[in-house]
Amino acid sequence: MTVPIIKFQASSLVIQRHSANPILDAKRVPYPTALVFNAGVTKFNGKYVMVFRNDYGSLSEETIEPASTTDLGIAYSLDGVNWEVGPKPCFKLHDNEIIRAYDPRLTVLDGRCYMCFAVDTQHGIRGGIAVTDDFENFEILSLSTPDLRNMVLFPERIAGKYVRLERPFTVYSRGGADRFDTWISDSPDLKYWGNSDLLLAVEQVPFANDKIGPAAPPVKTEKGWLTTFHAVDIDISRGKNGWEPTWKKRYTAGIMLLDLDNPKKIIGMCKEPLLVPEAIYEVAGGFRNNVIFPGGMILEESGEVKIYYGAADTVVCLATAQVDDLINLCL
Repeated sequence: MTVPIIKFQASSLVIQRHSANPILDAKRVPYPTALVFNAGVTKFNGKYVMVFRNDYGSLSEETIEPASTTDLGIAYSLDGVNWEVGPKPCFKLHDNEIIRAYDPRLTVLDGRCYMCFAVDTQHGIRGGIAVTDDFENFEILSLSTPDLRNMVLFPERIAGKYVRLERPFTVYSRGGADRFDTWISDSPDLKYWGNSDLLLAVEQVPFANDKIGPAAPPVKTEKGWLTTFHAVDIDISRGKNGWEPTWKKRYTAGIMLLDLDNPKKIIGMCKEPLLVPEAIYEVAGGFRNNVIFPGGMILEESGEVKIYYGAADTVVCLATAQVDDLINLCL
């Protein structure tokens, strides 16, 4: 299948990268790790909490260890910018069937912190949901069938149901290519999921020609659920762009607004990307350059929105904007 080339676009003028970026990298983790990225971030019990992905290996040699070494680390902050990393990882799954867990997303719901995560297994990629009160003990509530990942929970029940966004891997039924879309499902108990519908298709996003999917968990505003998504474009003329022999993709971040009472309804979507890889830590020196992947979004009382994102699959970064500006982009 021939795909159109997406012309380079710039980040929206309403969003600013934080001057402290990257706000977390492998050098600030008190145990050996190489890549620290794709973190879930939320506010819980009076603190900012970050659960981040650890991929072990060597930064200097630009190598990573087997996938089975991947785990999740924990960090806390009082201001959302300066982070203190815990002395050891907080979550790891590995046995004869499960290879690793990764890409956490955090949502505070009914006073508890829920974590969505991806799981590589011997028989496909699954999406998991766990709950914790202390980030030391996690109860796994559900694991999906293959192939599903990038799951994020809404922070409250809607019409009595829990709701999540998700991205199935519809390779066979979408012509053998990525062509992944964003879907939405609900559940009575966070264990059994159904009533699934297509929410946003890749062909509806002008700055994607490969795939799209959920990013950070949505936040509630007066106008609707402010929702980020990742959008991927591919260009076979791109060069090495990272540690791998070739990396032809670029990940950007988009934003849309969903109806408060019926989140299956898109009120509006910005037709231009919100964040495009431009900063040096996004486009050079990383495991996979040209990657931006939001994993956490916090709406402050001041109206500031903090968006936490993985950059170049290597570090964690922060960008900020005013909530009204983001809503206006969607409308």
